[in-house]
Amino acid sequence: MDRRLLVLALGMFALGTDSFVVAGVLPGISRGFHVSIGAAGQMTTAYAITYALMAPLIAAIAAHVPRKRMLLAALGVFAVANLITAGAPNFAIAMASRILAGIGAAMFAPTATGAAATIVAPERRGHALSIVIAGLTVATALGSPIGAVIGGVGDWRWTMAFVSALAICAFVGVGLLLADIPLPPKITLRQRIAPVADPRVALTLLCTWVYQSGHFIIYTYFTVVFDRAIGHSALVTGALLVIWGMSGTVSNLVSGRLADSIGDRKLILAMLVILTLVVATFSWTGASLWTTIPALIVYGAVSWGLLAPQQRRLVHLAPQTAPVVLGLNTSFTYLGVTVAGVIGALGIPVFGAHHLGYLGASIIAISLVIAEMANWRIASANAPKATNTLVTAE
Repeated sequence: MDRRLLVLALGMFALGTDSFVVAGVLPGISRGFHVSIGAAGQMTTAYAITYALMAPLIAAIAAHVPRKRMLLAALGVFAVANLITAGAPNFAIAMASRILAGIGAAMFAPTATGAAATIVAPERRGHALSIVIAGLTVATALGSPIGAVIGGVGDWRWTMAFVSALAICAFVGVGLLLADIPLPPKITLRQRIAPVADPRVALTLLCTWVYQSGHFIIYTYFTVVFDRAIGHSALVTGALLVIWGMSGTVSNLVSGRLADSIGDRKLILAMLVILTLVVATFSWTGASLWTTIPALIVYGAVSWGLLAPQQRRLVHLAPQTAPVVLGLNTSFTYLGVTVAGVIGALGIPVFGAHHLGYLGASIIAISLVIAEMANWRIASANAPKATNTLVTAE
């Protein structure tokens, strides 16, 4: 195994842990700053929206910066930001530090994936990218639960210090193991957002945004949606997050092959239907630990399993700009996390935390309609090609 890729994966692991760990320590943050659960959830929102908006912008304007220097600067900013969060004396400073952490993440993620593709031979690029991106998925299965347990046993501030320590380890690894990395071809901001002009791509990205908004309402407020099953136990919280993350990690590996065999349309629609149904059950499945566990297994499998067919569809639609559209898909995912944090905060006083599943399921159902609209546009675009092929054959 190439140790350089593992170092980049560690950095992505830190970013992923920071993205999801706040959900596991929300009650502690709420008590510590004397704010509501909904307000505390905006710490996730601040991080996510900063990443979503800044990642394509920074990738465009900093394309001339040497890659190693960019990676070190990103990890430095990210580590310092989390230390500021850990020591924040008030909620305003904590929120500002989450924005700074989002900037660090936006600097690191596109640079790390681009570096992974350039430091290996062309025939190993797919494998290299999968290792680096695995850092994000493993963070849901291990990083976030570990952080939740640290916060539950000790204090939520130690959780943020844990994230900072991960980033510092990655900083040292990048400094020691990565030599100078060739600069990639410069892609302007206009070129990065140009694929959205294709309605098929735009609808696919919109589907990602909407379904992620729906299901992340549940994850962002995980500890209050499932508080009846958790019973104020940090270890149970960590265990449930491990179950959700492991289910998603396994499903993400399997769903890509399923998409190859049965096609994107069937898999995306099936998973969206299942996701809608399982999220709608959380008001009663969340009442007991033994009903929560199977519900979380299904939830993790379909929510993360949707990534592969969505990405496969985008690459098929825009093969010449695949890295760009995949980056946009990640940005739209984080926009979904942003919207989820806001909608969940507004929904808790109206519906109650235990009934947020109904709200999330309604939003996911909208993404079903959008997915079918994308399917229709894709089929319409392919129809003339099929006709031309028949005419040529005759």
